Amino acid sequence: MISKIKMYGTPVCKDCVIAKQVFQELGTEYDFIDMTDDEEATKKAVELNNGFRRIPVIVFEDESILVEPTAEELRAKMDSN
Repeated sequence: MISKIKMYGTPVCKDCVIAKQVFQELGTEYDFIDMTDDEEATKKAVELNNGFRRIPVIVFEDESILVEPTAEELRAKMDSN
């Protein structure tokens, strides 16, 4: 199954690294959108987060969104899918 999960973030963001580790543990495929030098991706992430600049912004197949989730919050979301 091809995942439709998108994660907006940066390689050095601590919360992004934690989210990547959870996805890896669960064997979850996702698209990582690096916002470091991507103005369009940054705009999209801010828009998805109601104008706030916090990362990661994770968009799931059901179009729900988690922003800066803890590892436990992310695992709970993945268990519910």
